[in-house]
Amino acid sequence: MSKYNVLIELAKRRGFLWPSFEIYGGVSGFYDLGPVGAMLKENIRRLWIKHFVTQHAENVVLIETPVITPEIVFKASGHLEAFTDPIVECSRCGRVFRADKLIEESTGRKVEGLSPNELSRIIREEGIKCPVCGGELGGVRLFNLLFQTYIGPYKKDVGYLRPEAAQGMFTSFKRVYGVSRSKLPIGIAQIGRVARNEISPRQGIIRLREFTIMEMEFFYDPNDPGTPDFNRFSSKKLRILTVGQRMKGEDKPVEVEADEAVAEGIIKNYWLAYWMLVSNDFVKKLGVSGNEILFEEKLPEERAHYAAQTFDQLVKVSRWGWTEVSGHAYRGEYDLSRHIKYSGQDLTIYKHYKELSTRKVKKVLINKQVLGKLFKGKAPEVIKVLQETSLRDLEELLKGSRKELVIKGFTIPKEALRIKVIEERMGGGKIIPHVVEPSFGAERLVFIALDKALTIERDRTYLKLPPEIAPVKAVVLPLLSKEPFKSKAKEVFQELIKAGIHSQYDESGSIGRRYARADEIGIPYAVTIDHKTFENDTVTVRFRDSKKQVRIDSHKVKEWIKMKLA
Repeated sequence: MSKYNVLIELAKRRGFLWPSFEIYGGVSGFYDLGPVGAMLKENIRRLWIKHFVTQHAENVVLIETPVITPEIVFKASGHLEAFTDPIVECSRCGRVFRADKLIEESTGRKVEGLSPNELSRIIREEGIKCPVCGGELGGVRLFNLLFQTYIGPYKKDVGYLRPEAAQGMFTSFKRVYGVSRSKLPIGIAQIGRVARNEISPRQGIIRLREFTIMEMEFFYDPNDPGTPDFNRFSSKKLRILTVGQRMKGEDKPVEVEADEAVAEGIIKNYWLAYWMLVSNDFVKKLGVSGNEILFEEKLPEERAHYAAQTFDQLVKVSRWGWTEVSGHAYRGEYDLSRHIKYSGQDLTIYKHYKELSTRKVKKVLINKQVLGKLFKGKAPEVIKVLQETSLRDLEELLKGSRKELVIKGFTIPKEALRIKVIEERMGGGKIIPHVVEPSFGAERLVFIALDKALTIERDRTYLKLPPEIAPVKAVVLPLLSKEPFKSKAKEVFQELIKAGIHSQYDESGSIGRRYARADEIGIPYAVTIDHKTFENDTVTVRFRDSKKQVRIDSHKVKEWIKMKLA
């Protein structure tokens, strides 16, 4: 079997993962995580929080927001319009395919980001047929990936399952900013379920219709962003494949220090570069070597609608080669600006200047006396209309040759308005923070960790999982399945459990078979109660990777394992 098939067979047999709803034939794009798979994911989640939240507690916080989201939120964010994939339907069998992927598989051409008309033209010119029945394909159209639902009993109250956790963090930004001592920069992190109605999900757990996202929105002042502490990292180097290289057909990444990449214009800002470095360190802790990680800059047509620059963090896996594990987007002020516009709420931040500054500004001067004589009791309403009309619109209206302005049904004489340039002394001003975003799919990281851990040797197959993320840290084994071996083994097992070390107890089968079972699910330490235990109260601890053994006082095993896991 291929390495991938060995991994999937082991994963199903040992309780890591399997297709959901198996007894009904399964549904593509959905996977269950079994007992050890769920613990592996939980340990990856904790490791992510450690890297992105607790190690940055000076300016990153963790929140939780709902999965079901009102429609207006996704109108504001642009997802109703832009969160789409191109699809094409077979006119004979009715099967639907993702058009850009079908073209890439048929021709080898990269067509991501092309319009439906362009994709339709390529399908016609290349004579691409239905891969299932050979039938003619229709025209390409866009398919929205949001799962729709209703909030309450009324169909007019439309909601959607969120496709990302970001919007809950944007809509809560001002609240979080307020309870976090009103300071920038600030990162808002969230881990939660999301749903994307993928057209034809393949690649097993790599592409799911429902999964857990681990995401952070990092808000900073674009005029005074501050300087990230790059000295946190033992190595500041990133392997990057730039847009320029990709357009030339090059596939060898450049290796450059993160801060130099910003200075050279490769990365747009220091905070984007900083969180790429954090992500680099985090993914390495999953068992991925540095030469198997690169950051690929997305072409303009490949970027999401909200992004001014995006890098995909890629890891090389055995089955599919370079595979995306995280996305790093510079979202600018896009999201907050849109939510300000659609909600009418002030999501800006007032920034105090270090020194008073003077600036020239245009002010609309309203002659209330003229309006009072003309409109009498309706004058306050007219004044309010004028105050709500943008300065730009009023300037355009005043430029005309007519002596009167018509604004929202009111005919207003020009002499009632004047635009004057004045000087203002300012102690501060409003800003819209800019945002950079690192975003990970947890289930995809489970697969990455398993793929990198799978080790096939002549006499055994096992998972070389880093101890920090291994679902079970230790297994306790009585050499013989009888007393007093069993009682002593259960005593040691209970001590490990009380110490918070996730452990297993196994007395079934030969000691070799039990070692093999433990190795297969990646347990790093096996503690065996043997004959010497009853002579000097020591136990044998076996290392999973090397199979070497050491003897330790039975009452010190928990401290020894904790020290190894630290």
